[in-house]
Amino acid sequence: MRTLAVINQKGGVGKTTTAHNLGAGLARLGMRVLLVDADPQAHLTTAMGCDAPAQKGGGLFGALTGEAAPQDVVRAGFGPDLVPGSLALAGIESRLSGTPGREGLLRRVLEKLPGYDVAVIDCPPNLGLLTVCALGAATEALAPMQAEFLALTGLAALLDTLRAVRSRINPDLALAGILLTRFDTRRRLSREVAARLDEHFPGLAYAARIRENVALAEAPGFGQDIFTYAPNSRGAADYAALAAEAAERAARPIP
Repeated sequence: MRTLAVINQKGGVGKTTTAHNLGAGLARLGMRVLLVDADPQAHLTTAMGCDAPAQKGGGLFGALTGEAAPQDVVRAGFGPDLVPGSLALAGIESRLSGTPGREGLLRRVLEKLPGYDVAVIDCPPNLGLLTVCALGAATEALAPMQAEFLALTGLAALLDTLRAVRSRINPDLALAGILLTRFDTRRRLSREVAARLDEHFPGLAYAARIRENVALAEAPGFGQDIFTYAPNSRGAADYAALAAEAAERAARPIP
């Protein structure tokens, strides 16, 4: 199964929006998609109109700790299938302290969920255990970033992290691509950052770019993806373009 970890240590760059709408876009292309909410804030779960597990042993937390069978925590009926997150994940590091091979727990959970073409993991905005577990399970990392110069510095640090995970935990980890979000073609800054990205990391950025669009911010409040909430919006057009590109694009080596 192709597994994409949507990762950036900075918050507010569109990780959850991208995981949700990329997953929905791939499902519209006929793929069977599993979304995994690995963030204790459980924003992906909420954005899909799904309630976070009421019991501590439910959702992804229960699957990682062995309190629930992986197939029992999958929720259907919200678009792509979902392994929901919950606040309980905030305590997963202490709960799994001393557990041998804990970095591979999510990979082993996903191995028990066959039948999907692709899994998309929404990572928390830090480089803690949950993010390491996601990268340990992933075949590829997808990095959303805002079209700002400081984001380029953060991207260099993120690539360092990906190289470390590849060398120590997951030798098969590759890079799906870098996605520019909140892109405004009218702003010179956006265009300059895109040019600098292509200069320093040639071939890594997606041709698709996610433009500023209020519908993308509104859709989670209705528990819907952008294709359901505003099918004629720029956000729907941009994520449809991303899904089509991601479906055909070969993984890149991590530079």
